[in-house]
Amino acid sequence: MPNDKKFSAYKPSAQRIKARFVAISWRDLAVSFGPFVLLVLVGAWLAIWLIRPAPPSSITIAAGPADSNFWRVAERYRTILARDGIKLNLVETGGSLDNLKRLADPDQDVDVGFVQGGLADSVKGSDALVSLGSISYVPVTVYYRSVPREDGRPSPPLRQLSELAGKRIAIGGAGSGSSVLAASLLKANGVEPGAHTELLNLGGDETAQALTSGKIDAAFLMGDSVSLATMGRLLRAPGVRLLDFTQAEAYVRRFRYLNALNMPMGVFDLARNLPARDTKLVAPTAELVARDDLHPALSDLLIEAAHEVHGKASVMQKAGEFPAPLEHEYRISDDAARYYKSGKTFVYRTLPFWLASLVDRALVIVLPVILLLIPGIRLVPMLYGWRIRSRIYRWYGELIALERGLARDSASEQAETLQRLDEIEAAVNRMKMPLAFADQFYVLREHIGFVRTRLEHAVAPPAA
Repeated sequence: MPNDKKFSAYKPSAQRIKARFVAISWRDLAVSFGPFVLLVLVGAWLAIWLIRPAPPSSITIAAGPADSNFWRVAERYRTILARDGIKLNLVETGGSLDNLKRLADPDQDVDVGFVQGGLADSVKGSDALVSLGSISYVPVTVYYRSVPREDGRPSPPLRQLSELAGKRIAIGGAGSGSSVLAASLLKANGVEPGAHTELLNLGGDETAQALTSGKIDAAFLMGDSVSLATMGRLLRAPGVRLLDFTQAEAYVRRFRYLNALNMPMGVFDLARNLPARDTKLVAPTAELVARDDLHPALSDLLIEAAHEVHGKASVMQKAGEFPAPLEHEYRISDDAARYYKSGKTFVYRTLPFWLASLVDRALVIVLPVILLLIPGIRLVPMLYGWRIRSRIYRWYGELIALERGLARDSASEQAETLQRLDEIEAAVNRMKMPLAFADQFYVLREHIGFVRTRLEHAVAPPAA
């Protein structure tokens, strides 16, 4: 008996559950939900197709000569990126100009590189590149030999680049930015190859040795082709002086990518007071230039590394001055602009890099689907209800047509009408009607009975 009671208590519940599923019109449900499901699938596919792939585990940077300041900076970047599992491959190049050429050449396997200002017009295709920001000043340092006068007194210091006319001048290696910028500055001062003026493509330690040994008269040295240690040795070398750019402000007005800097007296060596006086310099900025398809996550990591490497105060810059989104010859990339404005995204701030990358890509797929689900949750039930009601209204239309024909139909036609009513009733009884529309369903059946009563009275012979 207890089992019978348990079964009797269970059976009605099971019947109700079964009734709910039997009453569902699966065809209407498929027609209503089908387009929406298809739209969601298409939206998810588009999101997957448009989404950037996972960030690569390695990238390549054009760093410059192996003994240059740029190369040492690239080595520090490599150490920082390795913390997040990203391998930074360093490619030795001739300098900024060579870096820019490799970036602009789609056949070169280079993703990012250090490029000093003033070179964009020299390389075709560089307008398609983007900047991740300026990372430092690259001072234009011009060292020259100071030959004593015949009476033994020191010769007066040079004040202008035009005074280098007729001399042998090292302007930097063939692939360096120094060579391009030096040639431009000399040309603006009327100093060009020819007559007694020689412009030599020498760079690095070779230039320092040639200058101290007297093989050349002057040398342009910049960070993309020489180390700071070499510059320091030249400051201490007897008979070698550093040119004071007395026209620094004029250079800044003429060349929009240059900045005027002041090197304070004694900043390199306080004991020896090197330099011996305040010295004015001009300097372009070095930019971290990349191809426009660089993954956003890697863009963030590179800028973050730049903050760590270049953010502190140094001889030529203030703390926090670099990196900076200074737009000169290359537009700041959208990802870099977003980073400078708001920093790393919440996901990358709070999760490990590999996990953040996975979540970030998943969100790109999930968000469009959610945006489609929100209106779909409201529209699909309305469409489903409209289809059910339209079927009920169709049978009401049939009933009205039958009822209006009662007065004018003959006896034989009324019999056919009654047969048609039987067919309508059978069709209505076969309808799958959701429970939410049960009241309308039973009202329809009552109205079928009402029309049947009128038809039967019309067909029945009158009483004697």
